[in-house]
Amino acid sequence: MNENQLEKSIVDVNEMPPLKKAIPLSIQHLFAMFGSSVLVPILFKIDPATVLFFNGIGTLLYAFLTKKRIPAYLGSSFAFLSPVFMLTSQGYSFQTVQGGFVIAGLVFALVALLVKFVGIGVINKLFPPAAMGAIVTIIGLELAPTAADMAGFAVGGSNNPTASNTTWIIVSMVTLATVILCNIILKGFLKVIPILIGVVVGYITAYAMGLVDFATISSSSFFALPNIKVATFDLHAILTILPAAFVVIAEHIGHLAVTSSIVEKDLAKDPGLHRSLLGDGLSTMISGMFGSVPTTTYAENIGVMALTKVYSVYVICGAALISLVLGFSGKLSALIISIPTPVIGGISLLLFGTIAASGLRTFIEKKVDYSKSRNLILTSVIFIVGLSGIKINVYGLEYKGMVLATIVAIALNLLFILFDAIGIMNEKPDEV
Repeated sequence: MNENQLEKSIVDVNEMPPLKKAIPLSIQHLFAMFGSSVLVPILFKIDPATVLFFNGIGTLLYAFLTKKRIPAYLGSSFAFLSPVFMLTSQGYSFQTVQGGFVIAGLVFALVALLVKFVGIGVINKLFPPAAMGAIVTIIGLELAPTAADMAGFAVGGSNNPTASNTTWIIVSMVTLATVILCNIILKGFLKVIPILIGVVVGYITAYAMGLVDFATISSSSFFALPNIKVATFDLHAILTILPAAFVVIAEHIGHLAVTSSIVEKDLAKDPGLHRSLLGDGLSTMISGMFGSVPTTTYAENIGVMALTKVYSVYVICGAALISLVLGFSGKLSALIISIPTPVIGGISLLLFGTIAASGLRTFIEKKVDYSKSRNLILTSVIFIVGLSGIKINVYGLEYKGMVLATIVAIALNLLFILFDAIGIMNEKPDEV
């Protein structure tokens, strides 16, 4: 099935393309999510192959729970970066962080039950666009110093290098330039894998500048079991991680709406938003329990469907099976882990910026009315709380950045909902 054929025909959600066509289409979906999904474990300094394994498990579980009616790939979530960096900088082990992931997945499942019996309106009221756009923007912006440090600029982010590194800067800028050029020049399939191309070019550049050591790759075995590490639970870690779950829930709802528009089916009704949330929640619980990271539906794969008009769940499941198999590759794991920091830094300079831009886009797409005081107050307060460096300690628990901003957003909206209920607000809420 070439591009011209794909542009003229649609492969519907429940259709199964012939195997000779399904395999390359599945590989394309894998490539679309690959760069972003392995970037998260690289940033967390855990085994990327294990994460790919659980991405595959989670996607297949999601397809089963949604009755094979929602074409969605579950990849690594970026919403948890900030709280995880905060915890690891405080000396918490990643297994303790995993415990927070498990509880975040449990919250997903509980929200799924709430949506089933109450409806989506509660979530929309709790996270209106004026709040959600600001929170998502903060996720990207507060990670900017980390990206700059990894790129070699030494601005005082989480890596906290003492001085700029010229070699790192060259490698990161070549990587960044490659990703940018791929996005604006390439067409068709190559356009959907700019991160992967950027990693390859950046890796070659880093090798030429003496930053790559192949010793680990050559000594690793071709076959290796996923690196399973069982979660441990700590109240501080759980309460630090938990607010990010609500951000991903809101993101999930938005992605489902976009997917529904593309496939021209109301997926929130059939098979139901509650099934979709439950699938993502259980995937996150399993991933967190055994050494991986929280999952989320991937915009990259939604983009591939929009581009190719191939909506088949079977194609998505094919990508998940390939991802699962890659989880047993010791060579692949060693290769990914060997990617030099400045290569990831170059990608992160753009990637974290696009996260922030997607938050700003929410204000435009949802037509947030800033003539209303409630919207202006929500966005303003959330931005200042999230970006000012304000820290609050409650019984030994420290909250700041996106985590604190999410808590403030929930508190403000609950207050507004209460004032609406008793009739003392001087303006009506936005339609949701």
